[in-house]
Amino acid sequence: MQSVSTKPYLIRALHEWCSDHGFTPYLVVSVRGKMQVPMEYVKNGEIVLNISYNATRNLSLGNDYISFSARFNGVSRDISIPVGAVVSIFSRENGEGMGFEYEESPADASALETAPESKPDDDSNEPPPGGRPGGKPALRIVK
Repeated sequence: MQSVSTKPYLIRALHEWCSDHGFTPYLVVSVRGKMQVPMEYVKNGEIVLNISYNATRNLSLGNDYISFSARFNGVSRDISIPVGAVVSIFSRENGEGMGFEYEESPADASALETAPESKPDDDSNEPPPGGRPGGKPALRIVK
């Protein structure tokens, strides 16, 4: 017997709790693969979205996807997020909410299987992206 995830039900319950108490519900979404979110607002692989009724239009908190329209810098955008990519829902006003594990969707798994592996070029003397040669972290004092 296949188990059904409680995640979409908990997201809906916390959204309703926030709305009933005048709080603003926010979602933290892990952005991996192809998702219909404004990529210019993604920081460190995550995007934080206000999903209050005042900030969204046609909000649908489904079992598989969360979808809505919202304005970003004055431009209306359609958003569609797999429920598995939601890593938390919380109230902006008091920070209360719930965190979740990222759940890989079948589409994510198949995309990883078909993606070509990139191998570093041994002849390259350039440091790896975002790091220093040798990989050791270092602090630099800036005055």
